Amino acid sequence: MGVFKEKLISLYKSRWFVFVGAMWLQSWAGIGYLFGSISPVIKKSLNYNQKQIAMLGVAKDLGDCVGFVTGVLCEVLPIWAALLVGASLNLVGYGSVWLIVTRQLPTLPLWAICILIFVGTNGETYFNTVSLVSCVQNFPKSRGPVVGILKGFAGLSGAILTQIYALIHSPDHASLIFMVAVGPSLVAIGLMFIVRPVGGHKQVRPSDGKSFTFVYGVCLLLAAYLMGVMVVQDLVDLSETVMTIFTIVLFLILLVPIVIPLSLTFGNEQKPLEEEALLPEPEGQSQPYSDEVILSELEDEKPKEVDLLPAFERQKRIAQLQSRLLQAAAEGAVRVKRRRGPHRGEDFTLMQALIKADFWLLFISMVLGSGSGLTVIDNLGQMSQSLGYDNAHIFVSMISIWNFLGRVGGGYISEIVVKDHIYPRPAALAVFQLIMTVGHLFIGMGWPGAMYIGTLLVGLGYGAHWAVVPATASELFGLRNFGALYNFITLANPVGTLVFSSLIASRIYDHEAEKQAHGGRHLNIGSFVSPVANVGEQLKCEGSICFFLTSTIMAGFCIVAAGLCMILVFRTRIVYANLYGKSSMRNLR
Repeated sequence: MGVFKEKLISLYKSRWFVFVGAMWLQSWAGIGYLFGSISPVIKKSLNYNQKQIAMLGVAKDLGDCVGFVTGVLCEVLPIWAALLVGASLNLVGYGSVWLIVTRQLPTLPLWAICILIFVGTNGETYFNTVSLVSCVQNFPKSRGPVVGILKGFAGLSGAILTQIYALIHSPDHASLIFMVAVGPSLVAIGLMFIVRPVGGHKQVRPSDGKSFTFVYGVCLLLAAYLMGVMVVQDLVDLSETVMTIFTIVLFLILLVPIVIPLSLTFGNEQKPLEEEALLPEPEGQSQPYSDEVILSELEDEKPKEVDLLPAFERQKRIAQLQSRLLQAAAEGAVRVKRRRGPHRGEDFTLMQALIKADFWLLFISMVLGSGSGLTVIDNLGQMSQSLGYDNAHIFVSMISIWNFLGRVGGGYISEIVVKDHIYPRPAALAVFQLIMTVGHLFIGMGWPGAMYIGTLLVGLGYGAHWAVVPATASELFGLRNFGALYNFITLANPVGTLVFSSLIASRIYDHEAEKQAHGGRHLNIGSFVSPVANVGEQLKCEGSICFFLTSTIMAGFCIVAAGLCMILVFRTRIVYANLYGKSSMRNLR
């Protein structure tokens, strides 16, 4: 009995057990993805028009992306308390909306409903932050796969929750809002003492690579299964029994990853655990790197090939150069100064990161790439209709799957780049942004079948951003304040959609629609800058011309984003050589 109890304790402290728990949490964390399903219920119950629903959508987007408070609380509060706060926000926000929609509470003004939607969706930021912070700290040398898999499950959560709701099949459509309010909150409360940092860097096993491969297999199986289920549901009216079977199989697939921590804990073969460094610590260094004396002339005097030497040899050569320059400084030949703040790869606060060019290169690249991808996702209905497709549902379903595979694949491929080739992770992001460029051009051309190829490429590229960028931020700016850094990076989505969707895509679409409505006559520039239509008239544009210019502009900006990534690659190659080079991959015990 004593041995079994020790095994249970070992399981509870296993980083793989925490990782699986974070996958389950993320499977319920994509609350914002269900807004398109619950908004018709709110619209009908509260007699809202489309403009008012759009305002609720803006509140939802802000709640999903504004996470400053989340990042701060995750640094101050225990992890379980942060999850409890997120669960409370989700329950209070969407629970109140459900009570209002079902007439159990009096109807509130639109601004109050917007606040409730914001609060409810903001709970999602706590689920995301806790999952990522915990698992990135537990897997410091596998950040790409960890972030990609977790963000992938968050992207699929909408499809998972929709499948669960299809099983309930309640005639009261407001019950979907109730499920959104209660389901994620209960899951978060159930997992709040499981998802946490457990010193995972001390639990390295030779079998970790196989374990990640197994998880990737489960991810591919889950994506293929959900795609198949969605296609069958579109083509055939299914009985309640079949829906029950589909949902049970879905839950079984989600439970499969628990095999990994169970086998590692209760397996017969117990191999000794190893430890991996959270950050590279150059050998022979007796004091912290941040306390070194930095000379203003050091970079000018240092030969370029020194940066390419192994860590120990590089520190030795730099120490010799410093010694000579210090002697010259004592004679008044050079000026000595101390470098303030952390170096790349060390722990930055958000304010320290915000004054670094590397951070803004990463953020602006994220705005251009992710923003253009999200613009396609938000405008899929109009894009498909303008090209003659009657049902946009198939493209919405497909791009959600490609988004998931992009997140998982982006983490996997970027990990190969940094570990096998010792090359900066943003290089992988640049490749995905060039893939998005091709996808935007396919959509803009409007060739037969091009919409399918375009959504595939844009979905993969957009998803990859959410695997590569958070992992890159943790590598360049440290893990200690990763929660605050991650939540600032998520602002790239609303900033990008504001630029591409609100300022570019919608204006160009309305401009082309007005031209078609006026028989193709040329309109003055004022109709483009501030498009107007007759009151009550719904503008509709047909043909590839509707989004050709928008897609071309977004393709151009994706090329710019890839260029910014390559600049970041050039600036940070030494950091990645320190993090993932053979000289820094040392067993501490």
